[in-house]
Amino acid sequence: MIYCMGDVHGNYEGYAALLKKIRFSERDTLYTIGDIVDRGREGLKVLLDMMMRPNVFPILGNHDYMAYRCLTWLTAEVTEESLKKLDADKMAKISEWFANGGESTVQEFMKLTKEEREQVLEYFEEFSLYEEVETAGRSFVLVHGGLSDFSPEKPLEDYDVEDLLWERCDYGVTYYPDKYLVTGHTPTRNIRKELGEPINDTVYMKNNHIAIDCGSGFGGSLAVVCLDTLKTFYA
Repeated sequence: MIYCMGDVHGNYEGYAALLKKIRFSERDTLYTIGDIVDRGREGLKVLLDMMMRPNVFPILGNHDYMAYRCLTWLTAEVTEESLKKLDADKMAKISEWFANGGESTVQEFMKLTKEEREQVLEYFEEFSLYEEVETAGRSFVLVHGGLSDFSPEKPLEDYDVEDLLWERCDYGVTYYPDKYLVTGHTPTRNIRKELGEPINDTVYMKNNHIAIDCGSGFGGSLAVVCLDTLKTFYA
């Protein structure tokens, strides 16, 4: 089976519970839709587990991107030259990351061994920007945020990194008539509020959208969708 997991945001307990619930095995495949870290306390614990699983494929989220960038700056050897490179712009980006839940990730990162820190930073570099999946007669485009200046004919590689990570979809509009667009980033409670629908923390499936950020970073649910069956699971 092929599965896709929503924004984990440091919820290791939910992550482990969902793997157990779907009976995830080496015969299965799991795509994570981004934002493994920040807000929750155990994002790096999730990453360390993912690193040991060759059938787990991470897609980059904006929080993963911020964490990788800022941790690389913060863990560089302190020299006169490196301090000069840590300019006001970088300091502003570090401050922005902290304001968006990055402090918990730094605290967890500092508890790792030097080898584990290096492994985590190297693993971030393996994250893909998007994935295309076909299974059970259905086609899926997996991306964390959205597709800015969208056109059905526009190749995925033509979208900017910033847009793929920070863009928010219009969930009232069908993007691909023949594909499902699977996204995280925007909590489904916010999607329903924007569209005037009853608010809850479950997967949103309409207009060929499958939105799977069910608010794990805000006290909501962590969700997995089986792409073969479109069945949903929650922790």
